[in-house]
This record gives sequence, structure tokens and C-alpha cells, in this order.
Amino acid sequence: MASLNWSYQGNNVVTGGPLTGNYRLHQFHFHWGQTDDHGSEHTVDGEKYASELHLVHWNSDKYSSFAEASDKPDGLSIIAVFLKVGPPNEHVQDIVKAVGSIKTKGKKAPFTNFDPSTLLPGSLDYWTYSGSLTHPPLFESVTWIIYKEPITISSEQLAQFRSLTLTNHRLPQPLKGRQVRT
Repeated sequence: MASLNWSYQGNNVVTGGPLTGNYRLHQFHFHWGQTDDHGSEHTVDGEKYASELHLVHWNSDKYSSFAEASDKPDGLSIIAVFLKVGPPNEHVQDIVKAVGSIKTKGKKAPFTNFDPSTLLPGSLDYWTYSGSLTHPPLFESVTWIIYKEPITISSEQLAQFRSLTLTNHRLPQPLKGRQVRT
């Protein structure tokens, strides 16, 4: 497995691994379910996680914007991190603090001096496959990179996400012949 190279100082870029070129961070978001025992959009051997973090990147070497890249076969890469219930996560807590200001659809909360790489697990071993966005328009434009090691989130932190909406995850879909590599 080729390693990924992170540069979250300044340009917020990921390179290497299954990616050719530089992929710039566009945004990150979380998915969760109604209860602490499910909410991830991916599963491992049928196991669901409480939540899943997506760090959405676009191919800035080939395309001039996220919008231009979003429907291209090599346009996007999404880094996925599983979250399991455990001790509170101090880095997730920084995000939870902002939840109160984004109670309605379309609201955004800016983060200053926040390094998204603090949300990554200790081990950067991953699975990867070519797939689609998990929300409409479901473009087949994503190189998925899914870290094997989860990070923790507390039940109380998950409850704060649920205060926005009870659930926001898509159920796992059939592989449809996709090859998952490690």
C-alpha cells in the first residue's frame, strides 16, 4: 500500500496512495444515525460504526474548481474515518461547540485555525475503491480512501449532532463489482 502524503498547513492537500496529483480539501462533514450503534455509510464485514467523517477533496491539478471536478472520473477523493462510541474526542468537541450556530439547513460555521488532520486516526492504513458520491447526483467520480482504524466520539457528542437532524446517513449499497483494495 502506498502511503498518503498530507499537507494541511496552508494548501490543505493530499497526494499519493491511489491518487495521481494533488487533491485539495473542499469541505468535511459527518454522517450519523438515530442511535449510537449505526450511522456510518460504509461497513466492514457487516459492522456498522456510530458515525463517519468525510474529508472531501477535488483534483486541483486537472480542474479549476470543485464544481468542474465533481463529475469527472478522477475528479474527487473522499477520505473516510469511522467513529466509534468511546471517550469524548477533543478535536470533535471543537466542531460540536459550533453545532448551536448551524441549526437550520444551509447554515455554515467557519473554523479558524482548525487542522482537519487532527481528526485522523493514529494508523493511516486504508482501504480504497473507485465509487460514487453518497448523495445526489451520485456521480461516479470518487476515489474513496477509508481508514481502517476508527477514532472515538462520545454518546454526548453524537447527541449534539443529532440535535441538527436525527439521521443523515445513506445505507450501505451493493458493491456492484467494485474492487476494494488495501
